[in-house]
Amino acid sequence: MSADATKVTVGKPKIAGAIFRAPLGTSLPTDVETALDSAYVSLGYISDAGLTNSQARTSNEIKAWGGAVIMTTQTDKTDTFKFVAVEALNEEVQKMTFGSNNVSTDSQTGITTVRANANELEAAVYVIELALNGAYRRIIVPNGKVSATGDIVYNDGDVVGYDTTITALPYAGYDGDTHRELTQSA
Repeated sequence: MSADATKVTVGKPKIAGAIFRAPLGTSLPTDVETALDSAYVSLGYISDAGLTNSQARTSNEIKAWGGAVIMTTQTDKTDTFKFVAVEALNEEVQKMTFGSNNVSTDSQTGITTVRANANELEAAVYVIELALNGAYRRIIVPNGKVSATGDIVYNDGDVVGYDTTITALPYAGYDGDTHRELTQSA
């Protein structure tokens, strides 16, 4: 098999939004074309840094007498997705960052209240939609939880963004997989 330049791609968001969030237990997509369930809401624009999926594995080396490594055993495996949501006025972004129960909008005044506290954030389903050189990919995280957030910076030179890391947790419906990727060529 020889090299094939048509298999080289970049990861661009789909025009209508790239990252969607829904309550845990929402039906999961099984292809890349069917519209998402209405429970999925878009997190809007993501910074130009895009999305980073980290697959980190650590292992323990077992040595024989004399120091030769004779075996390695996996001790840890994490699957995370990192991005910066830049629609700071998007209520769904605020709910992801602070917790759904900590964000409310008064229908009379239009004032949104965000409560910052130590309450545990809820897990959710995340779907990421990408266009890859004529192919389409959906990354499905059926059990994802915000595990880290960065500083929120307010100044007149940068957009306000929510630096977010989602940890993909094992999902029984996927035989313990933490996420799945569905790709369809054009």
